[in-house]
Amino acid sequence: MMHLGQGLVCGDKIQDLISAGFEFTIFLADYHSMINNKYGGDLEKIRTTGEYFKHCFTALGVPSDRVEYVWASTLADGREYWEKVLRVARTVSTKRVLRAIPIMGRDMKSKETDAAAIFYPCMQAADIFEMKLDMACAGMDQRKAHILAREAGEKLGWGKPVSLHTPLLMGLHGVPESSASYDEDPKLSQVIAAKMSKSKPGDNILIHDEPEVINEKIQRAYCPAGIVEGNPILQYFQILVFRDHEKIRLERDQKYGGDATFESYSELEKAFTSGKLHPKDLKANISRILVDRLGPVREYFRKHPRPLEEMRRLEGS
Repeated sequence: MMHLGQGLVCGDKIQDLISAGFEFTIFLADYHSMINNKYGGDLEKIRTTGEYFKHCFTALGVPSDRVEYVWASTLADGREYWEKVLRVARTVSTKRVLRAIPIMGRDMKSKETDAAAIFYPCMQAADIFEMKLDMACAGMDQRKAHILAREAGEKLGWGKPVSLHTPLLMGLHGVPESSASYDEDPKLSQVIAAKMSKSKPGDNILIHDEPEVINEKIQRAYCPAGIVEGNPILQYFQILVFRDHEKIRLERDQKYGGDATFESYSELEKAFTSGKLHPKDLKANISRILVDRLGPVREYFRKHPRPLEEMRRLEGS
């Protein structure tokens, strides 16, 4: 299922780039998902998810006539693609590839790595060159694959593609206590560990959740008074709200001071840390904003229910 991190963070960036004149390719990585053991490696289920993702992006406002969807399995049909994979692999050591495996969401310390996972980073680098991308766009957790592509491209004379990394949206529970390591940088490792994921149902908001579900999830979210570090609700304001608004108005009962207007995220954060804004103020308003923003997505799936119904059956199987 598509959550806010995929839908709003990635979806918004896709639309930004289209507005800037880019021809955008959305890559449906079915082979990569199989290697990463999504749905137990069942390609039929993975492709059902890919079709559902197409509908999600359309529901979010990504114009279907301005993007091209490319399946990894289609790309891999060509001999030239696998030649690129091999050429990339020849430019790096096994140790270097193993360092990049956390792009799959795997712990760097894990001893249980499938042999197929060794192909994954080299495939991701080859994908960029096979699709002839001028710029590769993905979440911050994928930066190692992009660095690998830039290093390999320079060595092979293919050029160095520009890399654009979007922030990772925190799950509702904030930063978990975890001994897992996803990056040599402890701070980035913590960010990756805390990211919103569909594999944590109580920790995410899906783009087609009903209003009452969004409200319930937000009310359970981690948001201690005055605390900024690891606070997902503040992060949602920073990444999802202020990107589109020069200023916002928070609705608040008159007995608590009435409505308040903020010109910037830093002003909002300062009011929260000083105690002028209560966690309930933030939660009530981010819930209202998300319910309103995701209204077109709910309406789309009411008119086109089949992709969502198929996904619900698949998730329940």
